[in-house]
Amino acid sequence: MSKTPLPTQESLNQEWFIVDAADQRLGRLASEIAMILRGKRKPSYTPHIDTGDFVIVINAEKVTVTGKKSEQKVYRRHSGRPGGMKLETFDKLQQRIPERIIEKAVKGMLPKNTLGRQLFTKLKVYAGDNHPHQAQKPTVLTINTIPGGN
Repeated sequence: MSKTPLPTQESLNQEWFIVDAADQRLGRLASEIAMILRGKRKPSYTPHIDTGDFVIVINAEKVTVTGKKSEQKVYRRHSGRPGGMKLETFDKLQQRIPERIIEKAVKGMLPKNTLGRQLFTKLKVYAGDNHPHQAQKPTVLTINTIPGGN
């Protein structure tokens, strides 16, 4: 009886990808990033092992949503104190902390366990087009989305 070989850390070559979020739809962008972080595009994909790659997202402040989501989509956070619920719309959060929008969208698409938390550390999001990961020689990755979709 033969066993299925599992990928080891030596056999995994984790690459670095850079994604430009300018004029991209939030959900479509986040789902593609989650697939890359998870490693689902590799032949060595194993559900319980981190086989994914690193992703750098630039221009996070230029990500878009369709319809009335910019005024109606609400992000919630709680201080832990009674009455500590804070609500913030997409527009206000995009002006204040644009990186958090992409981080929350991608984190919601990863597994809710220790593996998901480990995968989330491989996501690097920056508001502008500068990032400190030039030494890793990231490959530019183009995400194909439908422009002008509703």
